[in-house]
Amino acid sequence: MAATAEFDPVATARNLLRTSRSGALASLRPGAGNPFCSLVNIATLPDGSPILLISRLAVHTKNVAADSRVSLLLSEANAPDPLTAPRISVGGGAERLEGENAKLARRRYLAAHPSAEAFVDFADFAFYRIGMETIHLVAGFGRITDIAGSAVVTDVSDAAALLAAEEGAVAHMNADHRETMNLYATALLAAKSADWRCIGIDPEGLDMRSGDGGALRLIFPRRIVTGDALRRILIEFADHARGLSGKPN
Repeated sequence: MAATAEFDPVATARNLLRTSRSGALASLRPGAGNPFCSLVNIATLPDGSPILLISRLAVHTKNVAADSRVSLLLSEANAPDPLTAPRISVGGGAERLEGENAKLARRRYLAAHPSAEAFVDFADFAFYRIGMETIHLVAGFGRITDIAGSAVVTDVSDAAALLAAEEGAVAHMNADHRETMNLYATALLAAKSADWRCIGIDPEGLDMRSGDGGALRLIFPRRIVTGDALRRILIEFADHARGLSGKPN
């Protein structure tokens, strides 16, 4: 099914990946063959790949160790009728992250789930990335389609400078510009006022979470790959948001 002006399957899938806080993970039981389904919290790497923090004592981790194939179901949060809400099933392999990749996953996961700080360093816990091979999207009547995972992954091959600046930029926004992020949320994304904080930045957008469980994605109007370009676009957003809200620049 082709994308239309009203419906962009890739954009819908990317938004669900970036804004979902949790999902249903299906793994395969060794010897039995039947799927085992469990609830997991998720975050994303800069390229949009889902990451999990799971214990080797958990059934799903034992399953993954024997067979890395999994499916991850993500759905729009707080929908009045879950069956009418957009949802995706991501199929791929779960890979344990090591070294610098694990450090990156740790930082981004804790930004999304601060409460995990209490157990993130336990010896039995590790970070896993789900490589997106296939995505099945259900977004309403007549809006059901399969998408190649490669079409949904965000290209970060030219964004080394941005990724190097991301940690500092996120910390700066959260320490000094919480009012501005609330303005982004209310004026640009029509969300309710809340204690919005930045949890991640990538070439295509900025992700925010609120203390009451809200999640938002602010899409950049152009690709951003350096720290300087990020600073400029955030100033542009702030000026536009102030104009919309009637606040002085």
